[in-house]
Amino acid sequence: MSLIGKFASVGGATMASRVLGFVREAMIAAFLGAGPVADAFYAAFRFPNLFRRLFAEGAFNAAFVPLFAKEIEGGGQVAAKKFAEQVLSVLILSLFALSALAMIFMPFLVGTIIAPKFASDPEKFDLTVLLARIMFPYLAAMSLVAMMAGILNSLRRYFLAALAPILLNVVLVAGLVAAGYLSLSAPEVGKVLGWSVTISGILQLGLLVWALKREGFGLGFVRPRLTPAVKRLLWLALPAAVTGGITQINLLVGQIIASAQDGAIAIINYADRLNQLPLGVIGIAIGVVLLPELSRALKAGDMKEAQHLQNRSLEFGMAITVPAAFGLALLPEPIIALVFERGAFTRETTIVTSQVLAAFSIGLPAFVLTKIFTPVFYAREDMRTPLLASAVSVVVNIGGSLILFPRMGVMGLAIATSLAGWLSALYLGQRLLARELFRPAAITVRRILLVVAGAALMGALLWWVEATFPHLLLDASLLVRLGSVLLTVAAGAVVYFGFAFTTGALDKREFARLLKRRKKV
Repeated sequence: MSLIGKFASVGGATMASRVLGFVREAMIAAFLGAGPVADAFYAAFRFPNLFRRLFAEGAFNAAFVPLFAKEIEGGGQVAAKKFAEQVLSVLILSLFALSALAMIFMPFLVGTIIAPKFASDPEKFDLTVLLARIMFPYLAAMSLVAMMAGILNSLRRYFLAALAPILLNVVLVAGLVAAGYLSLSAPEVGKVLGWSVTISGILQLGLLVWALKREGFGLGFVRPRLTPAVKRLLWLALPAAVTGGITQINLLVGQIIASAQDGAIAIINYADRLNQLPLGVIGIAIGVVLLPELSRALKAGDMKEAQHLQNRSLEFGMAITVPAAFGLALLPEPIIALVFERGAFTRETTIVTSQVLAAFSIGLPAFVLTKIFTPVFYAREDMRTPLLASAVSVVVNIGGSLILFPRMGVMGLAIATSLAGWLSALYLGQRLLARELFRPAAITVRRILLVVAGAALMGALLWWVEATFPHLLLDASLLVRLGSVLLTVAAGAVVYFGFAFTTGALDKREFARLLKRRKKV
C-alpha cells in the first residue's frame, strides 16, 4: 500500500469517529447547551484525556514505537513480544497506583488544576469531582489501548487501532438516547455521560486485545521489573509524553483560565470539536503512519526513503489542512449553527463559539506541521528538541492567555493557543533545517505554495457566498441551511481541487490509484 493509501486508511477510520463525534457533540449541546453541567462534564473529561495524551498516546507513539520496531527488526517477534510484556506489567502497576491516588485526591485536583474557579459554585464543583472520579478509569483503559495500538501500528496493522475510538462516540450517543427517552435531568445526563466514557474505554481495550490475538501477538503478564529496555523506554517517554500532549496542555491552561467565565469551557470544547476534524483525520493519520515507517527506514539506513516519507507527508498534510483552515475561518458561524444550534444551544452561543473556532483554525496548519516534524526527531530517539518546542509553546500560550482573556474573553484563549502552535512548528522546522535532518524538495515547496494559492481562491468564493446569502446560511429552515452549507462547501471544494489538480499542487496519479484501490475494496 502507498504512503497516501496508508494515510487514507487511518484517516478514513478517524473520519468515521469524528462524524459520530459531531452527532455526540450536537446531542450534548441540545441537552446541556453551555450551562453548568456541560462545563462540569467537559472540565472533568479534560483531565483523564490530558493524562491519556501525555502518558499514553504521546509517550507510546513517541518512545515505544521506535523501540518496539527495533526489537522486531533486530530480534523478530519473539524479542518484541518479550519487550512488550515487560512494558505492559510496569504500565499496569503504574496505572493502578496513579488511578487510586487521583480518585482519592480528586477534590484537591479539581480545586487547583482542573477548574479552580468552580469553587465559587459548590454544586458545579461537586459534580465535576464526581464526574472526574467516574471517568478516571478511562485513563487506565486508554493507556493500555495506546500501547496495543502502538504494537499494531508497528506490525503495519493500522485500521483497527484507528477504528477503536468510534466506540467512545457510539456508547456516548447510546447513553444520550437513553437519557432522552427517560427524560433525565441535566445533572443525571452528566452522570450518564461519565459512565458512558468509562464503559467505552473498557470496550476499546477489549477490541484491541482481540486484534492482537488475531495477529498471533497475545500478551501475558510477567512480574514488573525495571529492565534496561524498560528504563530506556521511560527515559525516552518522559519528554515525549509532555511533547505529545502539548495541544492538551495548552487546552488545559485555557480551561483553567476559562473556568472564571460561565459557559466558556463548554464553548471551547464545542469549537475544538470542529477544529479537531481535519487535525484528527490528517494530523493523527500522518503521525500514526509516519513514525513506524520512518523508524524502519532509518534502522535500514535508507535515507532516500526517509526523505521521501517526509516530503510526501508534508505535501499531503498541507494539501488538506490549509483549505480546511480557510473554510473554518471563513464559514464558522453557518457551520456552528448547523451542527449545534438547537435546544439549549442559542444564537448567542453560536456567535461566541464561531469566533473561537475561527481563532483555532488559524493554528490548524501549525498543529499538523508539528505532527509531521516531531516523528523525524522521535525516530532518531531525540526527545529533547520536541520538548524544548513544547516548553516554548506552553510559555507563549500561558502568557498570551493571561493577556488576551481579560480583553477578548474566550476567543483570546483560542488566539493564544494558535500562536503557541505556530511558534512550536516554526522552531521544529528551523531545527530540522539547521541539522540537515530534512530539506523539502523543490517540488514539495512548489506544491505547498500552489496549495496556499488554491486555498486563497477558494476562500474568496466562501467569503462572497457568506456576504451575499447570509439568510440562506443562517436564518432559513434546517433543510435549507443544510443544503446551502453543503452546496457552499462543495463549490469551494470544486474550486480548490480543480486549481490543485490543474496546476500540479496535487498528484492526479496518486489520487487515481487511491480511488481505484478503494473501489476494489
